[in-house]
Amino acid sequence: QVQLVESGGGLVQAGGSLRLSCAASGSIFSINHMGWYRQAPGKQRELVARITNGAVTKYADSVKGRFTISRDSAKNTVYLQMNSLKPEDTAVYYCNLNQFLVASGWADYWGQGTQVTVSS
Repeated sequence: QVQLVESGGGLVQAGGSLRLSCAASGSIFSINHMGWYRQAPGKQRELVARITNGAVTKYADSVKGRFTISRDSAKNTVYLQMNSLKPEDTAVYYCNLNQFLVASGWADYWGQGTQVTVSS
């Protein structure tokens, strides 16, 4: 099993910054990508940013230029630096890890979620 432990959420004023961290441990074999999703009340979970094992990144259009994802492969940890936060960034942020398992194929794992609240 894989465990994802998130930290760094909280309450911040619009225009402020937060940094989320997610440390993965357990049965990690061949990571394809790690990333962050978010879910606001009444909305579907959406991709925020992800980074592949080869350091290729992908961002939601709404966060491009404001958020930066990075990864420490040696520590199996992914970070999300969030700058110029807006009230519409308010959501529960979930860490995701995708890896390939020889026995069963692609597998997704999720953290417990961390609340980010941006006040206007």
